[in-house]
Amino acid sequence: SGQSGPFRVTLSLSERGIQFDIADSENTPLVTIDISMAPFRRHIRDYFMVCESYYDAIRSATPDKIETIDQARRVLHNEGAEILRTRLAGQADIDDDTARRLFTLISVLQMRG
Repeated sequence: SGQSGPFRVTLSLSERGIQFDIADSENTPLVTIDISMAPFRRHIRDYFMVCESYYDAIRSATPDKIETIDQARRVLHNEGAEILRTRLAGQADIDDDTARRLFTLISVLQMRG
């Protein structure tokens, strides 16, 4: 809608997937965006598997092994954030850091949902 932030975003699981309720800084509702979770499921699953490997590696692996796993984690995280930016294109314009943060939140919602 061409508005600039800051915005308040409430994320929730919906029948379709993930729902973004976006409001202005005074909490006046602006738009609700629903996107399918389907494009994220594999990335979320892989992301949490790599995170689990990372936490296991911290206890006993060499620094090189830990770094390799962490690089894989970052790649998956960046790919998930890029999928999010693509899915929101034309509805909401978000920067890379915001996309990464939102991907993290979506991942946690999906795993707990």
